[in-house]
Amino acid sequence: MSANKKLKLGVLASGGGTNLQSIIDQCREQKIDAEIVLVLSNNPDAGALERAAKAGIPSVCVNHRDYADRQSFDQAVIRTLQEAGVDLVVLAGFMRLISEVFIAAFPQRIVNIHPALLPAFPGLHVQKKALEYGARFAGCTVHFVDTGVDTGPIIIQAVVPILDNDTEETLSARILEQEHKIYPQAIQLIAEGRVKVEGRRVHIEAASNNEEALINPSL
Repeated sequence: MSANKKLKLGVLASGGGTNLQSIIDQCREQKIDAEIVLVLSNNPDAGALERAAKAGIPSVCVNHRDYADRQSFDQAVIRTLQEAGVDLVVLAGFMRLISEVFIAAFPQRIVNIHPALLPAFPGLHVQKKALEYGARFAGCTVHFVDTGVDTGPIIIQAVVPILDNDTEETLSARILEQEHKIYPQAIQLIAEGRVKVEGRRVHIEAASNNEEALINPSL
């Protein structure tokens, strides 16, 4: 984006909106070259709507229960986002599957955060799955959205070691801390025009990469 034009975000959330809050805070502190022009929820009781109201951000509820099918719901959401002039759609705990019509309206302009190291453990209850599997690492992933479930090209990931005494709750809390860091970072990379998608690979221009291996337990 140009220096005098900020990336316009439409944030979709179904729940409490902690990732929304981290993006609100980063925008307010001018750490990302973006502004949230709309917060949209399918849940009239979502805490995300309250967070938007407190921050003075326009918000709307498009209740999926008012629509006959997923596609008609998505079409209503698309219209609302387009009317708000949204450049990038940010899913932040939005508990609805995205249809092909939605993807077509915002090609490579929909991002999501998932609390696992994709492609491992897509879907729901991922911390429980990681613990039951005996994984040594968990984490979170920001990715572009495609028509699959958590299958889109990966932008950025954070790795969180799984401790011997971890529960689903303690692991989730540590992963959430990293979500609040990497989601705004991914948005800033997009705002700077540094993200290029080639097939399944996402290339970040002038990225600083860490070549060290992560080992858990430490040697």
